Amino acid sequence: MNLKSFQVPISKKIDLQKDYDPAFIPKDINKDQSVELLRSEIEKLTQLQDALYAHSSYGILLIFQAMDAAGKDSAIKNIMSGVNPQGCQVFSFKTPSEEELRHDYLWRYSRCLPERGRIGIFNRSYYEEVLIARIRPQILQNQHLPEELLLKGDRLWQQRFEDINHFEQYLTNNGIVILKFFLNISKDEQKQRFLKRIDTPKKNWKFSMSDVVERQQWDSYQLAYEDMFNHTSTDAAPWHIIPADRKWYTRLVIADIITQRLASLDLSYPKMTPTQQESLKIARDRLSNE
Repeated sequence: MNLKSFQVPISKKIDLQKDYDPAFIPKDINKDQSVELLRSEIEKLTQLQDALYAHSSYGILLIFQAMDAAGKDSAIKNIMSGVNPQGCQVFSFKTPSEEELRHDYLWRYSRCLPERGRIGIFNRSYYEEVLIARIRPQILQNQHLPEELLLKGDRLWQQRFEDINHFEQYLTNNGIVILKFFLNISKDEQKQRFLKRIDTPKKNWKFSMSDVVERQQWDSYQLAYEDMFNHTSTDAAPWHIIPADRKWYTRLVIADIITQRLASLDLSYPKMTPTQQESLKIARDRLSNE
């Protein structure tokens, strides 16, 4: 699979609508094949995570962003189904508390970063601070910022892009590998998924009237996402825009990107020193002679 085609280029601007098709599926793959391939990727990920945990030098941060109903939750659930829960943590960031609002906007996210040897998943992330905060001015007002910052207009968002790039470079410099995914759903597909949630009793709980309210800002969100990609896809932490109209293909692409990146780290299990090997021999002899 040509995974580079999903990566937002570093050196040129993209047009989200023209350059990325939410319904893209390669001609040489179907749903049944994808399910089998995904099963294989999950097995690889299970082995790689075990080596990551034992190696204990790198931390992995997976960031998922999307419009509502794009399939973030189910993608995380399916792709990470074979991962040892002891080595993985998922954080879904909801409306910030008053304590969180009293700190800088990266504070609550930095507290949840993965330890070395672990995989951390942000189901939505600090990128909300240049997305919904940009669309909904009241969110910015609630952050207790100095008035001169609120008056900066678009320059405020440029500063936040720079902040985030520096933050991610700092994490990378300290052994945190960052993989960022945007699940790119079409407006028509989102509508169909909303209707299914409304018409299926077991899915009613997933639907909120706020989903319809946010949908009315679709074009504004698309522009905000596009601007974000063009300013925060870097060598240290590139963005991946994943077609999301077909969940089975979405999951396969994401899993493939994760496993390939982990495999590139050349993870290995700790080697025993001669002293440790001697201790193992003594322990084995004692257990054998019981």
